[in-house]
Amino acid sequence: MIFRTRRAVSLAAATLLASGTVAAFGAPAHAAGTETDLAITAAGTRATDGVEGKIAWAKIANLGEGTPTKVLVKVDTSKVDDNKLLMGAFTDGGCDVTGDTKPELWVCELSGDEIPGPGETTEVPIVLFKATEDVTGPYTAPVTISIESPDDTDESNNSVDVDVELTPESGVDLGVLVPDVKTRVNLDTFEERGPVRPGDTALVWSEVANQGDLTAQGIKLTYQLPEGVTFLPVEGCEISSDKRGAVCEDETFLLEPATVLVVPLAVEVDEAVEAPVTLKNGSLEATAFGVLPADARVSQQATKPAFGKAEVRAAEDSEFADLDPTDNKDDFAVVVVANTGGGGGGGGLPVTGVQAGLIGGIGAGVLLAGVAMFLVSRRRRVVLVAPGDEKTDA
Repeated sequence: MIFRTRRAVSLAAATLLASGTVAAFGAPAHAAGTETDLAITAAGTRATDGVEGKIAWAKIANLGEGTPTKVLVKVDTSKVDDNKLLMGAFTDGGCDVTGDTKPELWVCELSGDEIPGPGETTEVPIVLFKATEDVTGPYTAPVTISIESPDDTDESNNSVDVDVELTPESGVDLGVLVPDVKTRVNLDTFEERGPVRPGDTALVWSEVANQGDLTAQGIKLTYQLPEGVTFLPVEGCEISSDKRGAVCEDETFLLEPATVLVVPLAVEVDEAVEAPVTLKNGSLEATAFGVLPADARVSQQATKPAFGKAEVRAAEDSEFADLDPTDNKDDFAVVVVANTGGGGGGGGLPVTGVQAGLIGGIGAGVLLAGVAMFLVSRRRRVVLVAPGDEKTDA
């Protein structure tokens, strides 16, 4: 295997000037084929006070058969004490913030690329960070996250109430992110070659971040692919008999705080899949076997996962508990277009340059227009795992 390291700015220090409120939607006016059903959930809103901040997620799923023309995400932070916690959302479409003395309501628009199509899910990052380094828990506050779209036909699942929590507990806090698979890839060059078609190969990109203040000792990744998609051989991972499941584990691997493990796994879409179609119910769940004591010394070699082992050992029972298990699992879909018979697509940027750092690099784009605040400067180390490579680079 080849292991590369990258550094990506996480929560970049910034001061931003207040701006006006976003325009409200007018009366709904559905365009043909845009009617749909959007649903929102949230994950990862509990953080240890041993870190400066954390990225939680608002997940917007398209349960209908149309793609909406416009989507707003609203985050009501009016009940959050800004002397304890500051928080805000980020989308490519931009955000506005209102509030007399503090940020109280974030209104963010999804860009065209962020709006989920039928069967797809979009993850909107919610940045949580302590007001000052001296803030400690316990602290809990209610937050409401909602969505609005003129094309949504069911508003019963458009809002979720969650608690943001700062805990004095120390520990490991794994967070998982797997984007929907939409691009076929040349597995020899790792270049994107256009939309996924029946018979094509692609990569499932998974990112596992440790947003706690202690090191995870041993990690297990459990994958499930949608029906119609199978894994290609993965060195060191145990593949199920139907080739839709994979378990990758290393009981000695150490995932340090502020570190993101990036794992691309090669998959193939069945030639018999009737496209266009969105193949749903893919998932990844990450589990840590234990936690390393705060004063333990971490060797550099132990921070390189050994998924290339010939034999994968069974997981051991452990009393270890993740600080926030709500973000330890993420679902994904594989979006397949009809095969027109042409070459299509063409070359693109290497996938390693496009995908690595979806978690670790979010802070570089957190230009949250509409509020004046300071974000804490941090860095995350991204460990990129390329299954099938046989040598390591420091």
